[in-house]
Amino acid sequence: MKTKVMIADDHSLIREGIKQLLEFDGTIEVMTEASNGVECLEKLEDIHPDVLLLDVNMPEKNGLEVLEEIKKKNYNIKVLILTVHNELEYLLKAIDIGVDGYILKDSESAELKKAIQAVLSGENYIQASLIPALNNRLANRDIDKDKIDSLTTRELEVLIKVANGMLNKEIATSLNISERTVKNHISNIFKKIDVSDRTQAAVFAIKNNIITLF
Repeated sequence: MKTKVMIADDHSLIREGIKQLLEFDGTIEVMTEASNGVECLEKLEDIHPDVLLLDVNMPEKNGLEVLEEIKKKNYNIKVLILTVHNELEYLLKAIDIGVDGYILKDSESAELKKAIQAVLSGENYIQASLIPALNNRLANRDIDKDKIDSLTTRELEVLIKVANGMLNKEIATSLNISERTVKNHISNIFKKIDVSDRTQAAVFAIKNNIITLF
C-alpha cells in the first residue's frame, strides 16, 4: 500500500518538484496539496493523509499555526516540517508544539524519504545537520546530572545515536544488538530522563552535552 502524503507550501513549483520526487519510485502517493495554512486545515477536515509535509512560511496561517491546530484537533496525521529555516527558534517551537519531524528543503531526496518513513513508523526525525547549531545555541545549559547518572553506558550510547538522528534499525546494526533490544533501551531512557519522544530526547542530549561524551 502506498504512503499517502499531503504537501502544504505556497510555492507551486516546489510542490510540483516534491511531488515528482516522492512519486518517482511508486511507493508514495501525493493525494492533495495546499498553498496556504487555511486551505491546508480545510482540506484536512475531509482528507486524511498519512504524512503532511508542511512549510513554515505560508500566507493566512503559517506552518507552526497549522501544526498547533492539528495537535488541538488530535488528527491522526504525522507532520514533517519541510522548510528553508534552519534557525533554532523555529525548530524549538515546532518541537514544543509536537512536530514529528523537521527537515530542510536543501536535503537530499533519500533523506526526505527516510524522514517520511521514520515519522510514519512512529519515530521522530530531526535532520542531523541541524544538531550542531542546536548544540551551539544551547551552550549555556543546566546539566541534569542525576538523570544522566541514572543511565547505563549502553543507554548513553543509544541516546547519542538517537540524538544524531539514527533510526532503531541503524542503531541495532551499529551496536550489534536486536532492534527489540534497542526499543527496550529507548523506553528505559525516556523514563529515566523524563521525555516522551525521540525529539525531546535529542534536545536533552544536546542541552547536557551528552553527544560529546563518546
